[in-house]
Amino acid sequence: MFFLRRYFYAGYFLLGLLCSSNLYAEEIHVQTQYGTVTVKDELKRVVTVYEGALDSSFALGIEPVGAISTRGGEGVASYIQRTAKNVPLVGSMREINIEAIVAQRPDIILAPWYLSKEKYNLLSKIAPTIVPVEKGIRPDAWIEELRLYAKALNRESKAEEVIQQVNIRIDSIRETVQQHIPENERGVSLIRWMPQGAMVLTTEFFSNVILAKTGFEVTDANLVKEGRPHSSALSLENLSVIDNDWLFMATLNAEAQDALAAAQVSPAFSRLSVAKKDRVIPVHGQLWTSATGPIAVGAILDDIQNVIDTKLK
Repeated sequence: MFFLRRYFYAGYFLLGLLCSSNLYAEEIHVQTQYGTVTVKDELKRVVTVYEGALDSSFALGIEPVGAISTRGGEGVASYIQRTAKNVPLVGSMREINIEAIVAQRPDIILAPWYLSKEKYNLLSKIAPTIVPVEKGIRPDAWIEELRLYAKALNRESKAEEVIQQVNIRIDSIRETVQQHIPENERGVSLIRWMPQGAMVLTTEFFSNVILAKTGFEVTDANLVKEGRPHSSALSLENLSVIDNDWLFMATLNAEAQDALAAAQVSPAFSRLSVAKKDRVIPVHGQLWTSATGPIAVGAILDDIQNVIDTKLK
């Protein structure tokens, strides 16, 4: 009887320790667009409904259990496909699949700044949902978002390491640009080519900010209205307004690629000085005009480095 009583009290003591540990588990309070959200300090099942959140999660060392497809594609963006090959899709930019998210039993949902209050109310009933406070297109938004998601995931020190590594690489490429490209030949514009024509991206666009940090002089030729991501589509006859030292041209799908190919053999395109200098640089639209996050920054820097290596060295 003595031994039974001793084991009973020992078991009761251990149970008490477990219960008290759960009771006093640390909580993290995150300021989001829709108020303060409280999450546990240890989260295992993360669902992302935003490309930048998927990117940030992997950069922080976490593999999500759900993601959405990229704009203009049926899966995640090509630059992160290999990394995210095992992550199931739970919708697209246009439509989130609530049932698919529920099936993943998430501990937390990482969402975009443009998530509506209606969708937030639905998602927050499934799991704590993190929506960035700041709205709209703005320089260094990926850094703000990375830090917010990192706080929610209890990975803040890792986020600072990632940001530092990115900045070191940006500084290195800027030095190379300054060494190999004269100051008066660094003008650049980023174009998203659509079936209806060329759209100039705002200088505050994610990839344009990276271009500027690496030493290029980014311009939108004053064609983009304040607060807008890009200009209206330009006709072939008006292409001269986007002529520059460098022209990065992105497409999102096969239809746009066909339209660009047709435009490039036109007399209007051939007359551009940037075309004559062979400084029209094709880039992937899923990366350059849709993605965001530290891994995307690295992929864009790879493209810029490749331009330097192939066009200048």
